[in-house]
Amino acid sequence: MEDDAPVIYGLEFQARALTPQTAETDAIRFLVGTQSLKYDNQIHIIDFDDENNIINKNVLLHQAGEIWHISASPADRGVLATCYNRTSDSKVLTCAAVWRMPKELESGSHESPDDSSSTAQTLELLCHLDNTAHGNMACVVWEPMGDGKKIISLADNHILLWDLQESSSQAVDILSHFLNRLHILLLFFFLWKTSWRSQLASSASLEGKGQLKFTSGRWSPHHNCTQVATANDTTLRGWDTRSMSQIYCIENAHGQLVRDLDFNPNKQYYLASCGDDCKVKFWDTRNVTEPVKTLEEHSHWVWNVRYNHSHDQLVLTGSSDSRVILSNMVSISSEPFGHLVDDDDISDQEDHRSEEKSKEPLQDNVIATYEEHEDSVYAVDWSSADPWLFASLSYDGRLVINRVPRALKYHILL
Repeated sequence: MEDDAPVIYGLEFQARALTPQTAETDAIRFLVGTQSLKYDNQIHIIDFDDENNIINKNVLLHQAGEIWHISASPADRGVLATCYNRTSDSKVLTCAAVWRMPKELESGSHESPDDSSSTAQTLELLCHLDNTAHGNMACVVWEPMGDGKKIISLADNHILLWDLQESSSQAVDILSHFLNRLHILLLFFFLWKTSWRSQLASSASLEGKGQLKFTSGRWSPHHNCTQVATANDTTLRGWDTRSMSQIYCIENAHGQLVRDLDFNPNKQYYLASCGDDCKVKFWDTRNVTEPVKTLEEHSHWVWNVRYNHSHDQLVLTGSSDSRVILSNMVSISSEPFGHLVDDDDISDQEDHRSEEKSKEPLQDNVIATYEEHEDSVYAVDWSSADPWLFASLSYDGRLVINRVPRALKYHILL
């Protein structure tokens, strides 16, 4: 069944953290983290059954605190990272940790949305990202390619590169001291399950007047994954992860705070950003004096911008005006002369004319505006398994799954 109608799922608590299960390329699966001050927070594993147009779910307890950011490993379906709040000495700290979900939940769920009889399972803590010397964590981003053992976290004005290591050899060393103990198997099992550790490989800091703080960051899939872009205040910066040195800087990229950014997956120098000035801007990092393109379709802060992983002319944005907008930025895409030709331009009498017109750059436009949300939309993202499907999340806990309009899909494909 293929239908353009949205599918809506309601969480019990407020929420603002959303990610696709990046390593899963067969099933349509999203992870959603909740924000509750009274109750144990949760991570909802959302499976979308495309044939029957229904959502299945599983719930994991995240007892560490309310979730502000969530990201999934690109190499291991069962591993994810969260940034969460915890209270210490009457102060609220935002920490980060890497977790593993139960093995049986890595590949999907068969429960229905209204099945509340099942008990929620818990996450296994793999390691903390120690931020005691660096401040509050804003986000954690994974190296896009590779074995899922390199991550970057942004903490206040610090950018931190971590190596995740499985220290099973350490477990064996400790185990040898207990060879004559009866509880050897129990000890080995415990050590084996908690055998990850995070090692800070390198770091860099923002320097300048005032309290500089990172708000967002993305790891570029280009340049052999050696570049990361960050946002702080109204500025965008590029970093070389080999030297942790700054390689470009776009000052006053937005008139107000920059909320999010994303790399074009098919054009190595292109970057999109969005912010509190209600704008979405597209940049060529080789020439940062002015944006290549600017969108001004939202009427309030724009919290998220995401390129489609396969068809980079498709760009999603979510805003606290409660709307999700799908734009067709074909003129600055990897196929500016694309396959998109309006039906009105084609007729039997104008075949030759339409062929000439199809060789001209196509026009950018808003494809669709989605208004199923009633609260601020804090997160939007594309499915890692289906390039024509995306999810959006508003603060009231409403998750909406939508599709690219069928007519546009076939125009792009055909």
